[in-house]
Amino acid sequence: MRLRGEGNAGLNGGPSGNLYVDIHVEPHELFKRDNSDIILDLPINIAQAALGMQLEVPTLDGAHSLKIPPGTQNGRVFVLKGKGVPRLRGQGRGDELVRVRVVVPTKLTPEQKRLLKDLDGTLGTPSEDDKGLLGKIKDALG
Repeated sequence: MRLRGEGNAGLNGGPSGNLYVDIHVEPHELFKRDNSDIILDLPINIAQAALGMQLEVPTLDGAHSLKIPPGTQNGRVFVLKGKGVPRLRGQGRGDELVRVRVVVPTKLTPEQKRLLKDLDGTLGTPSEDDKGLLGKIKDALG
């Protein structure tokens, strides 16, 4: 960033030079930055994704209530308007993008395995109809 006239005084009474400032943004433990938007990866389990839930997610301004609807798929993005980083020159703020990550358990108790097997017997195998619009478009484009 250049700050005009904020550098050292010029020689022989000349005008002050410019001050150049390098700005580096340190990584945050929760948020990733994309210009004025911030991205939050939100891990949820398969039951929460299937049944839906209401939860509080962190923002730069504190907690914000977010409704995860039933049937939410891995990778779905929820946009929290105006919850991102302030834009330069006072032109509002970016958004917070909450990206759902459905986490499949790697270790299950015998009871959990039994319950999932029972559930599997009632669900069947996903069909082409379960791909959604984006999946059908990808298939059509090859």
